[in-house]
Amino acid sequence: MSTQLPQQAQAVIVGGGIAGASILYHLANMGWKDVVLLERKQFTCGTTWHAAGLMGSYRPDATQARMVNRTRELYLELSKETGMETGFKQVGSISLAADKERFKEYKRGVDIASALELEAYLMTPEEIVERYPLVNKADLMGGMWMPLDGQINPVDATQMMLKAARSRGAKALENVLVTGVEEKDGRVSAVVTEQGRIETDVVINAAGLWAHEFGKMAGVNVPLHACEHFYVVTDKHPDIPKDLPVLREYSASAYFKEDAGSLLIGAFEKKAKPWGMKGVPDDFCFDELEEDWDHFMPILEAAMHRLPLLEEVGIRKFFNGPESFTPDDAFHMGEAPELPGYFMMAGFNSVGIQTSGGAAEVLADWIINGKPKAEVLINDPRRNHPTQGNKSFLGERASETLGLLYDHHYPYRQFATGRGQRRSPIHAYLKEHNACFGNVAGYERPNWFAPTGVTPEYAYTFDRQNWFDYSAAEHKAVREAVGLLDLSSFGKIIVEGPDACALLNKVSTNQADVAVGRIVYTQWCNAHGGIEADVTMQRVATDRYQVVTPAATTYRELDWLKRHMEPQWHCGITEATSAEAVFAIMGPNSRALLQSLSPADFAHEAFPFGTVQTIDFAQVKLRAARITYVGELGWELHMSSEVAGHVFEALWEAGKAHGLALVGMHAMDSLRSEKGYRHFGHDIGEIDTPLEAGLGFATRWKKGDFIGRDVLLAQKESAVLPKRMLHFKLRDPEPLTYHGEPVMRDGTIVGYLNSGSYGHHLGASVGLAYVHHETDVSEEWITSGNWSIRVEGVDFDADASSGPFYDPENAKIRC
Repeated sequence: MSTQLPQQAQAVIVGGGIAGASILYHLANMGWKDVVLLERKQFTCGTTWHAAGLMGSYRPDATQARMVNRTRELYLELSKETGMETGFKQVGSISLAADKERFKEYKRGVDIASALELEAYLMTPEEIVERYPLVNKADLMGGMWMPLDGQINPVDATQMMLKAARSRGAKALENVLVTGVEEKDGRVSAVVTEQGRIETDVVINAAGLWAHEFGKMAGVNVPLHACEHFYVVTDKHPDIPKDLPVLREYSASAYFKEDAGSLLIGAFEKKAKPWGMKGVPDDFCFDELEEDWDHFMPILEAAMHRLPLLEEVGIRKFFNGPESFTPDDAFHMGEAPELPGYFMMAGFNSVGIQTSGGAAEVLADWIINGKPKAEVLINDPRRNHPTQGNKSFLGERASETLGLLYDHHYPYRQFATGRGQRRSPIHAYLKEHNACFGNVAGYERPNWFAPTGVTPEYAYTFDRQNWFDYSAAEHKAVREAVGLLDLSSFGKIIVEGPDACALLNKVSTNQADVAVGRIVYTQWCNAHGGIEADVTMQRVATDRYQVVTPAATTYRELDWLKRHMEPQWHCGITEATSAEAVFAIMGPNSRALLQSLSPADFAHEAFPFGTVQTIDFAQVKLRAARITYVGELGWELHMSSEVAGHVFEALWEAGKAHGLALVGMHAMDSLRSEKGYRHFGHDIGEIDTPLEAGLGFATRWKKGDFIGRDVLLAQKESAVLPKRMLHFKLRDPEPLTYHGEPVMRDGTIVGYLNSGSYGHHLGASVGLAYVHHETDVSEEWITSGNWSIRVEGVDFDADASSGPFYDPENAKIRC
C-alpha cells in the first residue's frame, strides 16, 4: 500500500475535477479534517481542464441561483485566501434575441430574476452594440444583460480549491484507481483501490465522465452519458477588445468569449453526438477527440452572421472533448437510495465550473448534518427511475439534452427522445383517441387529446399553445359533466405487516391508525418540519395500507419509508406501481356513470368522501376510492392491470349517456390550480412546512410523536407565519402564468408564483405563491393590500386569498 493512502477516512471522494475539489474543500471547511480525494489519473483531466469557464449568475430556480452566486463569491474569497489567481473576470454577459419567442423568454427571465433578487436587465439592439461592438444588430429584437457574469480558468480554480482544502487538513491524491465500494449492514463501509482499501462511512461519486460506470460498481444508478462538445479559438485580432462580455446567442446554439485577444466560439447544437457508448477508455486523460468540421460548420456560419469580423479571422484551434449530460439536464447531488452513505455530485451538464462551489456547500452540509438546508428536489438522485440507467436510452437522450440547454425553454416542453419505455395498460386505447403524450418518470401519459383530424403534436410558444382550447374543453367536461383521467402512472407502495401502522404514524403528520376502508391524506416531514412527501394512504386491511404517490416521487417515498423503519419492526414495503391501473372518474355525473356499471351504492351516505371500498364493477372486482385532485365529485378506480382494458371499454361505452370525456394531465393541472390543490415539487417541498403551505388541517397533534412534530408544534404555538402560501387570480383574462412570476403587494415584490395555470372555469390565470412579511402574513395584511402579478414586464392586478377561489366550502366534493 502507498504510504500516502490512509487506512480510514470520514469520507472518500472519487474524482479530481472541479466537483470533487469543491466537496473536498467544503467538508474540510466544515470541520471534517479526515477526508481524502482520489483521482484515477491527474487532477482536472476528465472534463474540467477543457471547460470554457463561463460564470453565470441567473437561474430560474431559487436554490440553483443561490448555488451559482455562492460559487462566484467562493472563488473570490479563496483567491484572496490562497493568493492564487484564477483568471476570473467579471465582464458580464449578453444573451441575444433575434426572434419574438426568445425575447418573450428573456422578458420572463428578467421577471424571475427580480423575484429572486438577481441582476438581469433587458437591452435594446443599440445597447447591445455599445457593450459588444462586434455584433451585427440588424435582425436583433434585443437581449438580456447580466452584469455579474464572467469567465474563469477552470484548472486554476480547481487547484485553488485543492490548496484551500489541504490547508484545512484534507488529502488529495493522484494516480489512485478506485476499483470498488464495499458495504456492511446495508451501508457504505470501505472504498477499494489498486493500492489498498480505505474504511469509510461515506463515499462521494464525483467521477464525472466515469460516474455512471463507477456507480454500477456499487449497484447505484447514476444516469448520465458523454457527448462530443465543440469549440474553436480564432487567431488574435487587434479589433477584438479585451474584457468583452460573454455573448450567447441561444437560438444559434452558440456562445462567445474573449480569450487573450482571440475569440472562443462554442456550440450547444440541437442534436449532439453521443460518445463512449462502450465506456470511457481506461487510459483516457487529457485526451482530445477528432475534429468534425461538418458537424460544427452550421454553428460557425451563424456565428459569422452575428460577428462579421469572423469572416476575416482565421481559426487556430478546433477543440472537441467529451462532456456528460443527464436525462433531464439537472445534475445529480445527494444520497443514493440504493446505498446509504453513498453520495453523488456529478452530471453538471456544462455548468460545473459555475455551480459546483455552491452545490458542494449544500452537499457537505447534507453529509455532515443529515439533511440539506436547501430545496434540492431538482437534483435529488431519488428522482431517477431504473430504466434511466440503460446505456442505449442515455446515449439517445443525451444527444437531445445537450441541445436543450440552448433551445427555447418553453412551458410544457416534452422530451422527444428516449420515449415509450413505461406505458399504461390502456396506452393503445388512448392513442386511438388521439392522445398527445407527455413523459414523467419514463411514463407515457396523455397530456391532452386532439379532436378528430388534428395531429396530436405540440406547437410550442409562450402564448396560448395549440392545445389550449382542447384542454379547456376537457376542463369544462369535468366541471359540468364527467371526465376520465388515466392516473396509472401514480406510484403505489404497499406497506403491510403488524407494524405497518406504526411506521406510517412515525412518518405521517396525519393519523394513520384509522378504520379499515378510510383514506388518509398526509404529509411526511423531515426533522426541520419541511415536507418530504405529499401522499394518500388507503387502509385496506388492519395490517395493510396502499400508499399512493406522484409518479415522479415514488422512489423518494420508498427510500423515506425504508430509512425510517425501526430494526425490530415486522413490516414489508413493496413498490407495486405497474401492478395496478388507476382511472379517475371525476365530475358531477360521475356518480351516475359509476352506478350504471356496479351494484355498489355510490350515494354519499353509503360511500362518503375519504373512503375506499372493494366493489363489483362491470365484470371484475376493483377498489373504488372516493377522493379528488380536481375539486369535483369523483372516485379513483384501482384495479389489476390485466383488467384495465375491460374496465375502460365498459366506462367508455356507458359514459356516452353521461357526457364522458377523456381528460389529460394539462387539464388536471388547470383543475387542481383553480381549486388550489398543492403540487409536490412546485408548491410544497423540503423547506416548506404544512402550516406555511396551508395544510395544517392534515396534522393530528394529539396522535403522538412523528418526525418534525416539535418544530411544527412550535410554529403553530407561535401563532405567526412570516411565510404563507396564498391563492391568486388575475383580473385580466389574457396573461398566462406558468411559474416564477413576481407577486407584488402595493408595488413591492413579496414572493413569486410557485405554480401557475389558466383557470378555464374562473376565466383567468391562477396560481399559488408563498408570500413573505417580516412579522405575519395575517388575514388583515392580505386583505388590506393591493396585489399584482408581473408577466413579461407588465404588472397585472390580481386577487389574493388564503383559500381557493373555486368552491371554497368544498360543497361539490362532499355532495
